[in-house]
Amino acid sequence: MRGRVIIGTGALVLFVALLYLLRDVLMPFIAGFILAYLLDPLADRLERLGLGRLAASLVILALAVAVLVVTLLILAPVAVKQIAGLAAALPGTVQRLQAILAEHAGPLLQKVGGADVLSDLQSSVGTLAAQGGSWLMTFLASLWTGSQALVSIVSLLVVTPVVAFYILVDWDRMIAKLDGWTPPRHRPVVRRLGHEIDGAVTGFIRGQTLVCLILGTFYAVGLWAVGLNFGVLIGMIAGLLTFIPYVGTLTGFLLSVGVAVVQFWPGSDWLHIGLTVGVFLVGQFFEGNILSPKLVGDSVGLHPVWLMFALLAAGSLFGFAGLLLAVPVAASLGVVARFGIERYLSSRLYHDGQPVLLPEEVRRIEP
Repeated sequence: MRGRVIIGTGALVLFVALLYLLRDVLMPFIAGFILAYLLDPLADRLERLGLGRLAASLVILALAVAVLVVTLLILAPVAVKQIAGLAAALPGTVQRLQAILAEHAGPLLQKVGGADVLSDLQSSVGTLAAQGGSWLMTFLASLWTGSQALVSIVSLLVVTPVVAFYILVDWDRMIAKLDGWTPPRHRPVVRRLGHEIDGAVTGFIRGQTLVCLILGTFYAVGLWAVGLNFGVLIGMIAGLLTFIPYVGTLTGFLLSVGVAVVQFWPGSDWLHIGLTVGVFLVGQFFEGNILSPKLVGDSVGLHPVWLMFALLAAGSLFGFAGLLLAVPVAASLGVVARFGIERYLSSRLYHDGQPVLLPEEVRRIEP
């Protein structure tokens, strides 16, 4: 038993070390694997309709690539134009916010904290905005001029579909091979864990992707209808970041309200400022009460804090490839942890030598 634990731990450490060393070239392969994993149920359905696995994989992948290309052709020009405009307008926006702050909140801040509080606050906000604008422009420039970034983008667009195609064609054979390598006496447990992991990962990724798309579209259209400058871009950013709990809504809200104050304040246009706030209040209401419960649900078992930690930690260690791996790994670890707790609750160690309850009996006991 101890030998198997040592071998398993060593293999896990070696695997993580290889991921870290090869993190710069893993992104298209991880993206291709995830794409094949998400498209496998559709390929199985086409197979049941009489289409061969090879033909089904070709049809699915061709449609997926076509949808991606059309989406990029439609959204990319708008996004690039608005990003450049937002970066150029950011210094003026911050200066205007500072002026509004000094005009309306200056006397109160001076009474509360002294004469230097307002100037220190203005200086901090200006420095932060200047650094943010400089970082954004440097990042955008690196996307177009950096050779490594260019190679990464090309490899992502070219290698990912090829990897996804081959994995999608061989998916059932790979699963059968892994099942055959599992010791027979452990297969029921491994299959159960695999089924639960599959449900957690697919349930979260597919559901949360739909939530991001719906909210991003709603925010973009709503802010555009209000007449907010860069409203489409801010809505797209808020929808994309909805994948991280609370971050998308908070980021979009702060950006949109800041732009709305600068744009509509000179005429004291409270209606448009209120409508901007209302777009995010309505979006947050629908997300919390309709979209997330219906499309994601509680069965995936991913707590928001655990998810945020997984995304930040994986992104820090492995870059964008880590972000792709964060949710599947977090969901898998959650399933394994719950299985371990279930076994512990049904063990003699927990019951102090008393008769051991079966796992089904344990699950029926109220906490």
